[in-house]
Amino acid sequence: MHPDLSLALALADAADVITVKHFRTATLAVRTKTDLSPVSEADEETERALRDLLRRERPGDGVMGEEYGTTGTTVRRWIIDPIDATRNYVRGVPIFGTLIALEEQGQVTVGTVSAPALGRRWWARRGDGAFCNGTRLRVSSIATLQEAFIGYDSVTDFKPSQAESRFVDLLHACDRSRGFGDFWAHMLVAEGAIDIALEPKVATWDMAPIQIIVEEAGGRFTSFGGEARPDAGSGLSTNGLIHDAVLEYLR
Repeated sequence: MHPDLSLALALADAADVITVKHFRTATLAVRTKTDLSPVSEADEETERALRDLLRRERPGDGVMGEEYGTTGTTVRRWIIDPIDATRNYVRGVPIFGTLIALEEQGQVTVGTVSAPALGRRWWARRGDGAFCNGTRLRVSSIATLQEAFIGYDSVTDFKPSQAESRFVDLLHACDRSRGFGDFWAHMLVAEGAIDIALEPKVATWDMAPIQIIVEEAGGRFTSFGGEARPDAGSGLSTNGLIHDAVLEYLR
């Protein structure tokens, strides 16, 4: 196994220990950030632990994290979301995960998503394929929206009304819609279980590992504007065959 992927998986192991320890505990401390999103002591403890591990193992690499910002070089940096779906986490919903990516020269080369409460971990290295719990992933072969399953996070994220209307039209164009939300919907696209996953409001750390896992599974990832990058503010994963048709609804 490549050393960078091996380290990413070791980081995920360390994160799982912390997130599982605090999950569904009555004493979990939670506060509201300036952007009105919640952050728990588990988010902060996890990111600190991963930064400490990276300082020991890759002292020359930079780090971008949701809770403690960007440090070091941007030429080669690790991108960390200590707990994706913190709202789920603090309510006891088991759909949460730690997202880790390595970006080199502006391109994500390694990504992992670890969801310990679901007993699932996904990973990919550029050119080597995508995997879940050791099984290689492949997106679906659904070729029309009329046959497609679509996953999303929250309808309210699509306000104002014009964006919400386009989103609802897209839901009606598909066979089934499911509110799996957050990283899980994108991973289900990579697994071939659903065909579309979309989020209108995301940060780089939400999408960096998502992009490489979906692409290495044979799918396509872009922003709503069609940009194949994780830092464009929105995220769309599909099996590739219906990607352009989905973009027509979102633009």
